[in-house]
Amino acid sequence: MGKEKLEQTLQATLDKGDKLFVPYIMAGDGGLDVLTDRIAFLEEAGASAIELGIPFSDPVADGPTIQAAGLRALEHKVSLKDVLDQLKTTRNKREIPIILMTYVNPIINFGTEAFAEACMESGVDGLIIPDLPMEEEDHIFPHVKEKGIALIRLAALTSPDDRLKKIGARTEGFLYAVTVKGTTGAQATFSEEVGPYIEKLKTFTSKPVLAGFGVTTPDHVRDLSQYGDGVVVGSKIVSDFHDGVTDTIRELIQASKR
Repeated sequence: MGKEKLEQTLQATLDKGDKLFVPYIMAGDGGLDVLTDRIAFLEEAGASAIELGIPFSDPVADGPTIQAAGLRALEHKVSLKDVLDQLKTTRNKREIPIILMTYVNPIINFGTEAFAEACMESGVDGLIIPDLPMEEEDHIFPHVKEKGIALIRLAALTSPDDRLKKIGARTEGFLYAVTVKGTTGAQATFSEEVGPYIEKLKTFTSKPVLAGFGVTTPDHVRDLSQYGDGVVVGSKIVSDFHDGVTDTIRELIQASKR
């Protein structure tokens, strides 16, 4: 389980010649009752792992689509504990790795040691914490590491190379390459610097490099995967689930297959 499961699963996909596809969904959007079915759908459709967002009132890295999904989840009174409890009761119904995306404040409120323990018991394999800089990791990382859970780091387009090298060396599971200078959300095109940036990150880490933020079409999936090892797709998945559309989600995932 945990980091080992995540890294082995991702490597097995790459060994087959496919690219990695990690969809993001907001836990509790549409109510917590639909979470298990959505995870099962994405697993069956061929996702490599699932990034599961925790609703939060101040999501600094999220654009309007994911912010709206978080507010819908909060209207259902969904909390971090609720999500972990749900994952714990359903952990034997899934094989796909689960990556929790949350912010520092909910973790501190939960209690860092208790949070790491609950993640392990719930079958969480990795964590993404966008507002946790390297310099502040010691408050959380030792507890997560003790439980064998991967801490996935984000790399920003605006970061200097020396910092990107440190992030690349420390990341676990994969390196999350942020492809825009801003928050998440749909993009029509990506700047010319994105391809070389992803290729550069590949030289800074031994882990897979996945491009995320703004990936919304099968062409985006194919184009960005040329430079790295795959993609993370959030806003498009969230809006399609909200609209009750699943064929387009399948098409996005299939674009990652050889």
